[in-house]
Amino acid sequence: MNFKALQKRAKETKVSEKTGKVARKKRFGKTIGHRAPAMFVSILEQKVKSLGGSFKRVNTQTFKASQYCHVRNDFTKKPLSERWHVIDDETRVQRDLYSAFLLMNANSLGTTKAKRDTCLKTFPLFKSLHDQEINSVKKEKRRIFNSGIKL
Repeated sequence: MNFKALQKRAKETKVSEKTGKVARKKRFGKTIGHRAPAMFVSILEQKVKSLGGSFKRVNTQTFKASQYCHVRNDFTKKPLSERWHVIDDETRVQRDLYSAFLLMNANSLGTTKAKRDTCLKTFPLFKSLHDQEINSVKKEKRRIFNSGIKL
């Protein structure tokens, strides 16, 4: 995500038609500072590596995990409200989990898209674990907001 762009102030001054007051030009600078996303990523990387895991940095602007389909090998832009990725008539996966699957199978540089051959090999295992977890969430009636999982 481009945090620098979120920090920038608005260029033009707008006046509210209702009140006649000048609208704020500020954006998310202070909020981003409080959340410190770069520090979070570096702490996460340090913890993952200390526990023996692997950590990959991915360029989110070129990778486009939520738009890629490893079966069709194409990119399809979807609205954020669409929470399920439909691969074919029978295969539906939760969008965030599928994005994590694609990120797991990213090339070593993490620049363009997931390694398709690796995705094709590991997808059956991912799908079985995915279905198991979705069923567990439904059975336990856990509410995960904005996931698209209907209880």
